[in-house]
Order: sequence, then C-alpha cells, then structure tokens
Amino acid sequence: MRIGFIGLGNVGGKLAGSLLRNGHDVVVRDLNPDLVAEFVARGASAAETPRALAQAVEIVITCLPSPAASAAVAEGTDGFLPVLRPGQVWMEMSTTDYAEVLRLGAAVEATGALFMECPVSGGCHRAETGNISIFAGGPREGFDRVLPVLTTLGRRVLHTGPLGTASRLKVMTNYLCTVHLVALAEALTTCKAAGLDMNTTYEAIRISSGNSFVHETESQVILNGSRDINFTMDLVSKDIGLFDDLAQAHGVPLEMSPLIVRLFNEARARYGDREFSPNIIRRYEEPLGLKVLGSGFPDQMVDDEPEEPGYEVVPRR
Repeated sequence: MRIGFIGLGNVGGKLAGSLLRNGHDVVVRDLNPDLVAEFVARGASAAETPRALAQAVEIVITCLPSPAASAAVAEGTDGFLPVLRPGQVWMEMSTTDYAEVLRLGAAVEATGALFMECPVSGGCHRAETGNISIFAGGPREGFDRVLPVLTTLGRRVLHTGPLGTASRLKVMTNYLCTVHLVALAEALTTCKAAGLDMNTTYEAIRISSGNSFVHETESQVILNGSRDINFTMDLVSKDIGLFDDLAQAHGVPLEMSPLIVRLFNEARARYGDREFSPNIIRRYEEPLGLKVLGSGFPDQMVDDEPEEPGYEVVPRR
C-alpha cells in the first residue's frame, strides 16, 4: 500500500519519517524542495503536485499549518480532490477548523473516498519517536480501516466520534497547553526574581501537583536557553483562536481564553510570528532585566515515554 504525505514541516516531517522507518512505501510533497530531497534520499518518492500524489497512492495524508493550506492542496490548482476515487482515503492530520472538516468531508464523501480527521498531540519530539497521541474522527468502520497506519505513527489512538469531534478536541487541548505555558512563564520568572534556584524550582514543580506535560517539555527548553520547541507563536495564535471561535460560536462566556489570545497577539507583534512559543516568557523577563535559566539542562528534551514497542487504542467512554 502506497501512502502519500503532504506537508513535511515540524510535525509532518516526523510523522512521514515514522512511515518510512516502518517500511511503508511513501510518496511526499512539500513546497520546500530541500525537505522533499531529504526524504527522497531516505527512500521516499516525490510527486510534482498534490494531484499527482493522489493519483499514485491509496492513502493521502496531510499535515499542514492552517485550514487554508489544507483547502489549497485539496481544491486549488492541481489540488487532489477532483481525482479522489472510491476506496481511497484522505487522512487530515492538521490542526484545523471543524467547520472546514465537515465541508471537506462532504466533498470527499461525494467522490466515494473516505475522509478521516486525525490531528495529533504531544509535540515534535513525540512525533519523531512514534509516541504521539492521535485523535481520530469519522465513522467507526473508517477508523478501523486507518488504525494500522495510526498505530505506526502514535502510541495512543482515540476514536473521538463522527467528523468534527477530533478537530474540536484538538484545539481544546492546544488551548490548555498554552494556558499551562503562560502560567509556567509567570511562575518561573517569579521564582527567578525571588532568588530561588531554577533547577530546584523545576524539580519542585515536577514532583508536585503543579506538574504537567508542558512543564516537563517546555520548561526544559526555557531553562536550557534554547527556547526551541519547534512550534512558533503564529501557530499558537491560530490554535487558540480556533478554540476561542468555538467557544464564541456556542455562546460560552470565557474569561481566560480572550486573555491568552491577546497575550500571544501582542507577543507576535513584539517578537515576530516565527518566534518560538516558549519565548512568551520574554514578556516577563524583559521588564525585570533578567534571564530565566537553569544549569545542566539537556540541549534536547528528554521524552518521558518508555522506548518500548506497542500502542494503546484508547476506549471512548
């Protein structure tokens, strides 16, 4: 079975790499020719257009930075939607808008192909090691059909229900992640200003009720000085904006979400769209003239997941 992968960026490149590493026949497409060349050198084939890719594979996977990008590769010039055929599958692994999921899902269904939304959660380092979590929205029979591919890519796979459920749950989790990041930025800066040892502060959080996945990953890159999480402020703003739109559409009177949206919009204006997201801490460091750093933190994040084979299909309760 040939699998086509469109979007070889921070997350998509890691997912496509897992497919290659596990022996799949992979055809790739990306706007960056250097990324395509890297995958061809690793054994993949390249397609000139999204349409050519879809014509050559049984499964099309997209992992792209925005709903507009996904729509463009499906419906734009040389888009693949017109050539989808009965029995073919499109797995949308981007973080996207659920209304777009429903719209594109209907268009795919009209071709006789299967559409599944399969956004991922856990960061680039877990995508690279095959430990990422995956939400899968779509019909149960569709989920069963794509499950062998999903378990190649991730350790925890949850069937969330019909189309639109996975995308909504994904933006909710990204919102929570962002709230944790901002809270950690404030906590770490306060402890630094108070003269506390940052290594001890990190451990105190890690072993306490204040711990989180975000602390064990993003606090590391803050304290080691790299601030490199392979996720940028423009992508954070997109994700938390989608969650805020979801809440507004259902009349939920949120208070924290608009604040977080404003903080990242201001940070993008001050530091740039492509600034790494953990550098939201600069908002708190700079007025105090200090840098929040620890000592002895690894240059790369240490994954807390064991390197053992296997996967978990999470039951939907």
